[in-house]
Amino acid sequence: MDGMDNVDLQVLKTVRDWQMAGHRVVLATVARTWGSAPRPVGSVVAVRDDGQITGSVSGGCIEDDLIERVRAGRVAALHPEVVRYGVGAEEAQRVGLPCGGTMELVLETVTRASAIDALLACLAQGERVLRTLTLADGAVSLSTAGPGDVLQLDEVQLVTTHGPSYRLLLIGAGQLTQYLATMAQALDYELLICDPREEYARTWAVPGARLLPGMPDDVVRELAPDAHTAVIALTHDPKLDDLALMEALDSHAFYVGAIGSWANQRKRRQRLQEHFGLSDAALDRLHGPVGLKNGARTPPEIAVSILAELTAVRYRYRIPAPVPLDGAQGVEAGCQV
Repeated sequence: MDGMDNVDLQVLKTVRDWQMAGHRVVLATVARTWGSAPRPVGSVVAVRDDGQITGSVSGGCIEDDLIERVRAGRVAALHPEVVRYGVGAEEAQRVGLPCGGTMELVLETVTRASAIDALLACLAQGERVLRTLTLADGAVSLSTAGPGDVLQLDEVQLVTTHGPSYRLLLIGAGQLTQYLATMAQALDYELLICDPREEYARTWAVPGARLLPGMPDDVVRELAPDAHTAVIALTHDPKLDDLALMEALDSHAFYVGAIGSWANQRKRRQRLQEHFGLSDAALDRLHGPVGLKNGARTPPEIAVSILAELTAVRYRYRIPAPVPLDGAQGVEAGCQV
């Protein structure tokens, strides 16, 4: 897992609150998986001394076993430990894993040395953090995570990465951008907004989404999009959208999209080719109309379709074109279809 999703961030916040209230808390981190697994590597679950639980790593059976262990006080009592679930088909079925699946967890009793407060403070600033847990004594150190850092477990330590692992740059600060920025934060994107139009920038008010000054092409160039960056143009103004797309399509961004109808996309492709000299290969990377083609019409519906397509591209899935049912209507002049 390259980062930490929003669900797991909430687990850490709950762990902090439980610890402050005087509870003994055991934090479990998915360190390795083989075969089918319900949650990805890096996912966390926490159990407190009375059996209350937050987060998940399976369909519930692993959690039930952890609750029993924590209540009995027989897990991670002296130092962190590594446990494995689902080694064989019979055990995999018992703990709720798909047949043949295996999951390895690192269990640690949370103390002041766990540095949960310091980790949350860094995450609140939008930082990416490496957390190194020493298995011999439970000591924790925090450092800045680089773009290539991933979870690692060996006989000595568990190293996990926390914080946004993907960036989303949105060109335009209109109504659709507000919905998209709000929803994308739940998927743990770092949200960056660019809109040189003062009337839009002045009223931007989505907490956690940072407004960047400057023209779109300059902003994209300075950002230097990498394979963990998506750029989406949403202004409907070719003077702004085309500038951003020109730079984004020549970058390593994993996703580049633009709002607009099919007719507008054809015109945009022609402009980018004739005025900016973009190649067919670069233009073929453009997702336009942006988002899954699911009939979305309203701004929140379109935001959902965009995030669904972003998720598919991140996990390397290709969603086939939908087949409208009898009576389904397209919106030829719409923003998405």
